[in-house]
Amino acid sequence: MTVVSSSALRVLAGPTALKHIKQYGLRQADISVMVGASGGPKWFCLYGLDQYLFGNFFAGRSTPLHLLGSSAGAWRFACFAQADPVAASRRFCQAYSHICYPKGADAALISDISASIINDVFPDDATLQQVLDNPVIKLNLVVAKARRISAARHKVLQAAALSLAASANLLHRKHLQYFFQRVLFHLPGAPSPFHHAGILPTQHVVLTSANLRQAVLASGSIPMVLNPVENIAGAGAGLYYDGGITDYHFDLPFSSEGLVLYPHFYPRLTPGWFDKSLPWRRAKQAHLHNVVLLCPSDQWVRSLPFGKIPDRNDFKLPDKRRIAYWQEVIARSEQLAEALKQGNFAIEPL
Repeated sequence: MTVVSSSALRVLAGPTALKHIKQYGLRQADISVMVGASGGPKWFCLYGLDQYLFGNFFAGRSTPLHLLGSSAGAWRFACFAQADPVAASRRFCQAYSHICYPKGADAALISDISASIINDVFPDDATLQQVLDNPVIKLNLVVAKARRISAARHKVLQAAALSLAASANLLHRKHLQYFFQRVLFHLPGAPSPFHHAGILPTQHVVLTSANLRQAVLASGSIPMVLNPVENIAGAGAGLYYDGGITDYHFDLPFSSEGLVLYPHFYPRLTPGWFDKSLPWRRAKQAHLHNVVLLCPSDQWVRSLPFGKIPDRNDFKLPDKRRIAYWQEVIARSEQLAEALKQGNFAIEPL
């Protein structure tokens, strides 16, 4: 690996992963799990990595690779588990990066427009079945099922309920369970490695042709912005929201075997949605010992338009300007993929 200070890519590794990579390099066969975070349009900076990883790096893989995603991570990973992951990811990126909402659009209209993206992720039933039947790429995704806010349909009531959830979470992350239930959707058959769910209890639900679209859609249903998905098949009656509420960047023991690959927007991991404003609330180091985190370098981010990666605040920009900005980030994300491909990075402790 060539250490170049101007690299677009940073690679951070936990102690187990760091020792392994120094000895053997970063080999796809050594990776057992891949993780994808919530974060809305932030993932555009990872598009080039996504295309390279599933178009080249993991191409021809024969052993199971377990994917775990929430929100935008779940949408990305629903593409990777299809027969042509590169084409599916390209469809998703095209649809998401050109989305526009009319001025004054309410949650119902925003939900309808956003839900239309799922038709690009799953254009037909065959693509759904490809995900369910994939013998190698194993999709797992997280959704948050409402508890105390189930009856809070009005925005004022919903905001009050979310404020209570945030206050409870501030005291301790474990208190979030009184407001939201983590629901982990996984493929039928062999169990996924995500049994040890940390401090939040987890409901496990098998993905089927009846609930895959619902689960992916729910995993990106941001409270107060989009409407929840109701009554997901196999998961029970209720309101289902963005998986980032419980697992924004995740704080779990991902796997006891092999390495965990985590393409991410930042060099840090924030456990849940309500932890974003809590700088002391970070993923436990013990959970990261075998994690390899790929993220953009600070220098690369500063060189982007507005000096930052995309985020949901970009919807305040005029559509034409926002879309042009996003397209530039998407195009330049190829630089991260090229750095990984060429070994043009230094390895840092995570």
